Amino acid sequence: MNICLIGMPSSGKSVLGKMLAKRRKMTFLDLDTLIQKNTGKLLREIIAEEGREGFLRLEEETGASLSVENTVIAPGGSICYGEKAMRHLQKISRVIFLDIPYEEMLKRIGDPVKRGVAIPEGFTLKDLYEERTALYRKYAEYTLEERGLSSGACVQKIMQYLDSAE
Repeated sequence: MNICLIGMPSSGKSVLGKMLAKRRKMTFLDLDTLIQKNTGKLLREIIAEEGREGFLRLEEETGASLSVENTVIAPGGSICYGEKAMRHLQKISRVIFLDIPYEEMLKRIGDPVKRGVAIPEGFTLKDLYEERTALYRKYAEYTLEERGLSSGACVQKIMQYLDSAE
């Protein structure tokens, strides 16, 4: 069974995903990296050229067509908008929401545009956070509250959850 880590940009999907994959002897797959490899473009270039909707369509198609086994999957933060992708990820993996407080995300995120964050026109980062958090909760089978936890402690909690769920 695969593991899929969802959450806001800077919630630790890649960092925790790599640590988790190593601990569980699994492969690690970063969906943003896969999209960039497939298109030969950075996420921010795709968003600039195709617009937010075009990027979200591409992200959803990529997520919905994943065929992997024994893999920790780290999709981009906006994957939650692609219902087809999320339903597929729920079928092929255990979906875990990495929940970080808004203030912590602000500290970690840096420049959202350079990072390739797909923000709807007229939205603040706080609006985006609130909208996505509701979607992450909808799709996740487990929510990890990261507040005050080190990376190692986060991975430990995920491992405990997975061991109890098997």
